[in-house]
Amino acid sequence: MGKIIIMPCLDMKDGRVVKGVNFVNLKDAGDPVENARFYQNEGADELAMLDIAATLENRKTRLEWVQNVAAVISIPLTVGGGIASLEDIQLTLSAGASKVSMNSAAVKDPSLIKNAAREFGSERITVAVDARRNKAMPSGFELVVSGGTKPVGKDAIAWARECQELGAGIILPTSMDGDGTLAGYDIEFTKAIADVVTVPVVASGGAGTLEHFYDGAVKGGAQILLAASVFHFRTFRISEVKDYLRGRGLQVNLQ
Repeated sequence: MGKIIIMPCLDMKDGRVVKGVNFVNLKDAGDPVENARFYQNEGADELAMLDIAATLENRKTRLEWVQNVAAVISIPLTVGGGIASLEDIQLTLSAGASKVSMNSAAVKDPSLIKNAAREFGSERITVAVDARRNKAMPSGFELVVSGGTKPVGKDAIAWARECQELGAGIILPTSMDGDGTLAGYDIEFTKAIADVVTVPVVASGGAGTLEHFYDGAVKGGAQILLAASVFHFRTFRISEVKDYLRGRGLQVNLQ
């Protein structure tokens, strides 16, 4: 296991950072530029910014949000939400993103992953895999799209493997059952994906204690630990998380 990456996530709606539970019941969590600057100063390794309403509102990611955040940080920025074409990716990268994350559009047209990886490099292409438990699926996890509102009748673990084969450089699984609950990452789901891919996996959704971060890396097999609520509402500082992980034998980047 290499160094563990800590990645705060800015979920964006109406120009503000928001955070919900199970993808709903959103609360305001501040200004994105102020948050981005704060997290870089706190020692974040990377930052994610997800326009959570873009697909539902049938629009593109707001590029001005990307430009404003990218202007105040030097750490890598992954941007997702409403990215549905090679042109969208080009515009988002040109606005200052280091990587893009796609979900619904990739499910609709898997060739987008292949073409994006060929055009921009696999390392810049993240595929978000949102899922919910469904015993009818071979793995027990069903893929959902459109901000978690539409199940698609496809096995989420098989889809993650396919995404890697198509050229995705990072897989970002989020369990709808765990999102925002602070009950811990969905280790079963994260590990199921980590077991079938060789690219980095992001643990996402539900981190609420320091031990949850450790479990995401050690039990879930994730190399990147994404969190929102515990950072936005200042439950933990990033340095606390890193000190805890280092104290338990994991490698982290020191500020």
